[in-house]
Amino acid sequence: MKKITVFGKPGSGKSTLSKNLASATGIQLHPLDSIVYKKDGELVDRKTYDSAHENILSSDSWIIDGLGPIESFNKRLDVADTLIYIDLPYRDSYWLVTKRLLKGLVVKPEGWPDGSSILKGTLASYRTLKLCPKFWNDDFMKKLEAISTNKSLYVIRSMSELNAFVENHVEFKTTNK
Repeated sequence: MKKITVFGKPGSGKSTLSKNLASATGIQLHPLDSIVYKKDGELVDRKTYDSAHENILSSDSWIIDGLGPIESFNKRLDVADTLIYIDLPYRDSYWLVTKRLLKGLVVKPEGWPDGSSILKGTLASYRTLKLCPKFWNDDFMKKLEAISTNKSLYVIRSMSELNAFVENHVEFKTTNK
């Protein structure tokens, strides 16, 4: 695990898992939202995004969570050595989006872009979840399986798998004292 991409539906736990992976491995985390959005919550221009994305992909190791523009997502799938697809049941994703909203009324959610409205983001997540079956489907899974012949592919399908992933699949970094 050196070049890791974590992806899935909104509210699937990508940011939390990615943060835990970064902590366990020592690999730098690049939340996709931090390169897609400016500090005020507005989208960056595509040229700026593409440049930042390319710089990350050309580094020796990275963790990127999220989808982003489809061309960059496909490139990430090609370049990554580890693909982590969080494919929770829809009821879990809807619950996690709702939980993020409720928690976000008190504290900024993990991985949430500075300056972005939690309410607007939640509504956008609900809209996206309704559209997800058009993308996150059996055809996508077949594509993943086809491109992962020389990669590690993990498909997480339950909350228990999600919560235990780092402990079960990561060789923890060692610290020299």
